[in-house]
Order: sequence, then structure tokens, then C-alpha cells
Amino acid sequence: MNIRLETEKIEGNILSKYATLSKNSKGRLIEEQKCSIRTDFQRDRDRIIHSKAFRRLKHKTQVFIAPGGDHYRTRLTHTLEVAQISRTIARALRLNEDLTEAIALGHDLGHTPFGHTGENVLDEIHQDGFKHNEQSLRVVDLLESSEERKGLNLTFEVRDGILNHTGATMPVTLEGQIIRFADRIAYINHDIDDSLRANIISESMIPRDCIRVLGLKHRERINTMIRDIIENSYDKNRISMSEEIKFYTDKLRDFMFQNVYLNKKAKSEEEKAKRIIKLLYKFYMENFSELPKAHKEFYKDVNFSKEDIICDYIAGMTDRYVINLYRQIFIPKSWNK
Repeated sequence: MNIRLETEKIEGNILSKYATLSKNSKGRLIEEQKCSIRTDFQRDRDRIIHSKAFRRLKHKTQVFIAPGGDHYRTRLTHTLEVAQISRTIARALRLNEDLTEAIALGHDLGHTPFGHTGENVLDEIHQDGFKHNEQSLRVVDLLESSEERKGLNLTFEVRDGILNHTGATMPVTLEGQIIRFADRIAYINHDIDDSLRANIISESMIPRDCIRVLGLKHRERINTMIRDIIENSYDKNRISMSEEIKFYTDKLRDFMFQNVYLNKKAKSEEEKAKRIIKLLYKFYMENFSELPKAHKEFYKDVNFSKEDIICDYIAGMTDRYVINLYRQIFIPKSWNK
């Protein structure tokens, strides 16, 4: 009995003509024997969920560095919200939920400690620059290793969706295109929620026309945006928003940049975070031998520069790990006779 073949048959019967069928995947970088239970996209989703990089997301900043409350989003909860939104859209459009979920769960695996602050610092100091979407692909292609192989050896469609979830290039699948919208829907709305909780903004500050069109409450805005995407994308070969909803979504994003993402109060710890990452990068450039032995040995069969190896090490750290490492290296310890 082959459950995978039955699932693939079901996909062919019920999914849209624009859906990406798992049996039609362009395949993996290294050919593997197929699973008798799971489709290729289901296997990719499972590999991502069980990866160390995925687990580390729970201790990586979304917007607020070192928040005191328990209810602020982390990079992991952001990822889960993107997965939920994207699956809702994919199901309504009869697209491949498994592919959409796999891309959503893997899209931010390459994010740095301290969120976009960390990304911007590495982009500034690393010789080849740094983009978290490119690093996410590097994570699944190389850095997540096992005894059997380097990398998770994911399918072309999942890798394409991860790489192109942001930037100028569109994913080749509609499932990948969904993530670009779901990512923005998630972060705009949950960042508003967190900013209200942190008293960075108040409801009275949110543009009145955005509230009128999109809704005042968190759930109302998300519902409006999701419904609009479904209505404008149903039975079509591209994912899109209506001009009206896109305009007010973008206006809400601009509001967040002006009042939160660039807000001095919200970013009060940002300069410290920048300094920590810069100092660690400089330290390891000057003391390469101090990198963990296991990390250096990982690269013995691949040709990467010292800068790349250090950048991978720092980018993979959680907020608390990088802070503890900074203390260990730069803060004097008490003398015990």
C-alpha cells in the first residue's frame, strides 16, 4: 500500500489547475527514494520543522529586542502566523497547502539575532553583504546537516519560495506567491498588536481611512486582507490584492515604519545590539581560531571564506546566545583565588 500515491491522486482530482502538484515537482538537488507515506512537499515541511534552525527561531527578535512581556511575538510565532494565513489562502484557492506551509515555515530560517537590526549590521560589515532570504536558502541547502548529508535537500519549489519570499524576483509557483502576501499581512498586523501592548502607538494614531477600509481590530484587518486576496486570485494564474486593499495595506505599513520600526523608543536597544554584533564579528576575524571547532570543521569539505564562516556563525545565533557570548568574551569575570 502506497499512501503517497493515493495522496498524489487526490491532489490531481481536487486541486486547481493552477496548483503545483507534488508529483510534478522539479525534484531535489540530490535525488532520493520517495517516501511511501508523505508527498515530497510534506517531507520538506517535516524536515524544516525538525531542524535546529527552526527551533532557534523561538529566541530570535521579531521587532522588539529583549521584550519584558511573555506575549510579544518572536521570529517563531511570526513564522507560525505566516503559515496559518498562507494555508487559509491556499485552501480557499485550491492550491497546494503542503507546499505553501513548507515555504512559510522555512522562509525566515536565515534571520539573524536582533531581527532586521542584525540583518542590517551583517549586510554592512560582511564583504558580500547579507540578505536573510538568501541566508534562509543557505540554511536549508547547506548549514542544516545530518550524518547523511549537508543541507535538508529540499525540493526546487520550496527552495524557490524561500529565496523569493521577498525581493524583486517572484516565486515560480502560486503557493510561493502567497507567502509574499501572508508574510506582510502577518507582520503588519501582529506588529501593530505588539506596539499597542508596548504603548509605542495607540489606536487613535492608526490612520482613520485604514481603519474604515481594513478594520480596527487585529482579526478584522487580517480577515479583510485575506478575503481580498482570495476574491482577486480565485481561479487565476497569479496572486494579487485589489488596488484599494493594497493601497491601504501599504499605507498601514508606511505608518508602522514612521511610528514603530524607526521609532527611538521602540528601537532604544538597537545601538547596543549593533555594537555587540560588530564586536563579535571583528573579534572572530582577528581570532579565527576561537570559533568552535565543530563549526570550523563543518566547512572542511567546502570552499568558503573566513568571512562567510564567521557570518554563518553569527547569523545562526539566538538573541540570548549572542548576548551570553558577548559577556563571556568581553566582560571581565570575577577573580576567584
